[in-house]
Amino acid sequence: MGLLALIAGTLPNVPADAATPLSGSVSDTAPTTTWSAGPFAVPNVSGTAGTVSCGNAQLCDDYTLKVSVPVGYDAGHSLRVDVKWPDSAADFDLYVLDSDGREVAASASSSDPETVLLPAVTATYTVRVVPYAPLGDSFTGTASLVADPANPPPSTATPPMYANSSAPDSIKDAHNAGEPSIGVDRATGAAMFQAYTSTLKVTYDGAGAATWQDKSADAGNGCPQGSTTSLDPILFTDPATHRTFESQLAGKTALTCYTDDDGETWTPTGGSGINSGVDHQTIGGGPFTTGEPGAVTSYPNAVYYCSQDIADASCAASRDGGLTYGPAIPMYSLLDCGGLHGHVKVAPDGTVYVPNKGCGGNQAVAVSEDNGLTWTVRKNTSSTPGDSDPSVGIGAGGTAYMGYQDSDGTARVAVSHDKGKTWLYDQNVGASLGIENIVFPAVIAGDDNRAAFAFLGTTTGGNYQDTANFKGVWHLYVATTYDGGQSWVTVDATPTDPVQRGSICTGGTTCGQDRNLLDFIDVTLDAQGRVLAAYADGCTGTCTTGGAQNYDALASIARQSSGDTLYGAYDAVIAGKHKKSKGGR
Repeated sequence: MGLLALIAGTLPNVPADAATPLSGSVSDTAPTTTWSAGPFAVPNVSGTAGTVSCGNAQLCDDYTLKVSVPVGYDAGHSLRVDVKWPDSAADFDLYVLDSDGREVAASASSSDPETVLLPAVTATYTVRVVPYAPLGDSFTGTASLVADPANPPPSTATPPMYANSSAPDSIKDAHNAGEPSIGVDRATGAAMFQAYTSTLKVTYDGAGAATWQDKSADAGNGCPQGSTTSLDPILFTDPATHRTFESQLAGKTALTCYTDDDGETWTPTGGSGINSGVDHQTIGGGPFTTGEPGAVTSYPNAVYYCSQDIADASCAASRDGGLTYGPAIPMYSLLDCGGLHGHVKVAPDGTVYVPNKGCGGNQAVAVSEDNGLTWTVRKNTSSTPGDSDPSVGIGAGGTAYMGYQDSDGTARVAVSHDKGKTWLYDQNVGASLGIENIVFPAVIAGDDNRAAFAFLGTTTGGNYQDTANFKGVWHLYVATTYDGGQSWVTVDATPTDPVQRGSICTGGTTCGQDRNLLDFIDVTLDAQGRVLAAYADGCTGTCTTGGAQNYDALASIARQSSGDTLYGAYDAVIAGKHKKSKGGR
């Protein structure tokens, strides 16, 4: 958004019109009100420093909104506020303040429209619109009381259980493990865990006890570029070829290595495609689509490197096992979607998915059906933009599961059988446990009708980025479906050990110490379909038992220890049924 702000600053100083009208109201009998303001020419980028500043030099537009509803109305309704503008190249940000002037909700992305959802309760708010990059444009605001979508009943399946382990203090970066990624070598069973410049190998014995080892790429094992510096770490293990890639972002290129022996030796690679982006890198891979250019070496699968730039996001394909990449091809521009995106995933038929948290008022997937040569943005029209990147998991038959954080902070997931063209069963999978806010969605699928959705969640509502006032306690949760996403069973995977106390900031460089967890977590499967979720534990030591939040980032994995897996053929193996039947009756 910074480039757009600079462009906006070159426009003539057109006087801004205040909101018309200055105030309005909604009620259960009159549920909608609208207003408009502008044009605006001078950008206000003060929010990038943390707190929005409003004044003569940095304009904001404030609209007073009164909500009047019966007691209990919020049980089935929400207050939705949208701000939209004609020129999609412009950018306005949306903030909602309560009667005491405290921020209770915000949507400050590059989405058009910007949307927030709040509980439908009687209250008076200030709806503040900030012309971040107005380009001489005006905006229209709409506030509505809307009915919440009905959720199907939770799954009646037996909830799976999880056992947690963390890296020992002897490992470098053990406490510097924000935004981890994880893969499993399904031939050896080793879990490969990446955070910052460290690649860790985690093995499990028959009782599930974990052993952590540092296997970082360096000059001693063949790849000196692997663990020297990082702007964004990422790891991917191909479940079919067992090759693991670790990558460190370095400007418009990536310092990438791969290993075929779980980190004993590493091979340096070209890292990324020509003209790749400067942020939010992701690596993934899978089969090539038939009928299109395929592999040029004995390595059978495609490898994709995708990243965000200033005005678009692009993806480059490798046809030689990740050694070199073709040109970086745009997936979308900022006219289509916000720049940030989630992790690339490849379906069994070669279809490539990259999810995005804000595409014209919805969350969406960018999809390629020709090995990354062309891309199409496909929206989940039931969704609203969120603050965390969504995630996609692809089942064995091609069913796509998209887990996301909705504008009201809740955990939602939807299913597509036609590569994102339409979405089914969109539902709140945290409602049964009273989860009000989530961050860091991560989805994985196994059999076509089985998937898992991991996230950090709290039962405390409100603005979870309010450092001074938010008092929520966060845990790692995992929702699982065994019926193709029609119903989900959700469990607390860290019931006795909070992952964070208080706020979690997802605002990037504007954050303080509550950005200790950085931007995401990750989830994968082993060969038997056990779910393994990688996360940074931000609450350790005395914080675990109620002491002060210490803003740690301890490398941790929650590994499924019981219950049906995501591969039905192995259900009995970890459920204990196998041992019981073997003993006879």
